[in-house]
Amino acid sequence: MTDAPEKRLLEESLRIRKATSEHLQHAIDLDARITGQPKPEYWQDIFERYGSRHVDERFFLVAEPRDPSSGPEILGLIVGEVRGWEFGSEPCGWVFAVSVDPDYRQQGIGEALFQALCEKFREIGITTVRTMVRRQDPLHMSFFRSEGMMAGPYIQMELNLEDE
Repeated sequence: MTDAPEKRLLEESLRIRKATSEHLQHAIDLDARITGQPKPEYWQDIFERYGSRHVDERFFLVAEPRDPSSGPEILGLIVGEVRGWEFGSEPCGWVFAVSVDPDYRQQGIGEALFQALCEKFREIGITTVRTMVRRQDPLHMSFFRSEGMMAGPYIQMELNLEDE
């Protein structure tokens, strides 16, 4: 967690808000830069589902510099939603995408995005947040652990259909 002076400085230079259609291409570009795979149709669908429908329980947030001349259009993004009742789970918040521009990491942007999403969940009465992370993904694993997340009560299972 960032300390108070660093947090104030970050808040003065960063704005987190709901993604708009103007952010979509920037989200596509950021993801392509990080993953090496452009996925415009995927992000268009994500924006339509999480940026414009059921906005009381689905959230697509972006971090942008307060001074537009000080960096890229968006510095990072986070996407999450409220899900519930699967396999007996009470409604909880799910984070399924978080990305920060590699040139701006280690500055508290990911933490600010995560905290903003958690605040959205709190505002609607959600008290638990979940996500899934690949075991071989130390970047996301260490990020979520630094935010206080740990193994939960469910075990993810899968079946490779090509092996059948």
